[in-house]
Amino acid sequence: MLDRRQFLNVLGTGAASVGVGLNPLQAADATKKKTRLAIVTTEWRFHSHAWHMGERFLVGYPIQGRWHQPPIDVVSVYVDQTPKNDLSRQRSKEFGFPIYPTIGEALRCGGNKLAVDAVLVIGEHGDYPRNDIGQKKYPRYEFFKDVVDVFKKDGRSVPVFNDKHLSWKWDWAKEMADTSREMGFPFLAGSSLPVTWRMPSIDMPYGADVEEVMCMSIGSVDSYDFHALETIQCMAERRKGGETGVVWVEAMRGDAVWKAMDQGSWQKGGWDPALFESCLCRSQTLIQPPTFSHRYPTAKQMRSWVKDPIVYRFQYADGLRGTMLMMNGLLNDFTFAAKLKGQSEPLSTLFYLPPTPNVVYSAALMSKAEQMFLTGKAPYPIERTLLTSGLVEAGVRSLAHKKRVATPYMNVKYQAPRQSLFWQS
Repeated sequence: MLDRRQFLNVLGTGAASVGVGLNPLQAADATKKKTRLAIVTTEWRFHSHAWHMGERFLVGYPIQGRWHQPPIDVVSVYVDQTPKNDLSRQRSKEFGFPIYPTIGEALRCGGNKLAVDAVLVIGEHGDYPRNDIGQKKYPRYEFFKDVVDVFKKDGRSVPVFNDKHLSWKWDWAKEMADTSREMGFPFLAGSSLPVTWRMPSIDMPYGADVEEVMCMSIGSVDSYDFHALETIQCMAERRKGGETGVVWVEAMRGDAVWKAMDQGSWQKGGWDPALFESCLCRSQTLIQPPTFSHRYPTAKQMRSWVKDPIVYRFQYADGLRGTMLMMNGLLNDFTFAAKLKGQSEPLSTLFYLPPTPNVVYSAALMSKAEQMFLTGKAPYPIERTLLTSGLVEAGVRSLAHKKRVATPYMNVKYQAPRQSLFWQS
């Protein structure tokens, strides 16, 4: 069996071409001391994000046909809630890490100084209240503040990964991104969608002149909308001129979605039908009537199958048009399509999510966290997740108040890395 040095040497020969993004770990291989990781999570149970992500650092994950064991030790854990099916106590006993009653104690490993080299924050799942527009008030911001408080008091900071969007509140999300910049610690966040496999294995051409983008997905408001929006954003950010921010968001559901679709264009309040068709044609789970498969669904069938369609339409500051459609009952995956200037056919792909039990797309995301933990450099900008966090909040707000939300505050500008960072082998 390959040892870790041999594994990384093999991996490095193809990383630049296949885009797995772990090649920088070769530089970190010179130091044999294992990175000490603290995990801060809302809960740890089967199918929770702590199960998806934290356990990659306990048992490893497959990559390029090999089983990779990160050179990282989970040395401390904080768990906010422990439901009946809690796994944290079992994992603590099995792998030997202590569970601390506070985040500060977890980061200091029971001592009086920061005693870890990296922090994995997972603020998803658990019993938390909702606000007046239906957002679940996960304590990601509160967790982040507790982590930063240790950094400030102890005079040292380490890389931090934050699962999914930064916060349910824009001001808090922006504060988190700003704080990481001001204090100078690497900060990475987001979803597994941008880094999972794609079918076909393509990226948005760097510097492309893009006119309209779309993602079609499954899921629910204030949850899967984030995944779908990051699917759009990881492609849109590569366009000519880089990211410019978003100026307005409008959401609709139910009959309003079908009326918008009937308009036949963005200019009339809908979207490009060619992108809609292209998204459906990339799906591997396109719903069919019993005993009558292999058909493109009719408009009547779509209306019958999709009981609660939800759409977010949004305009970027440079004029790019974006549409996210959650179409439960029509498909069960995430697909993307874009109209590029001067091209008659859409660019389109499926963002592939392998099934349970291995759920390797979370390994793809944790490979990026691992890269940052070991190299001290985030592979892509935190601004992507900041902008997507704002899109979710504005979308949920628009849906609740049934009107367009102006977002001049969402003037997030950044340049995406040229290298494609999704898994390709």
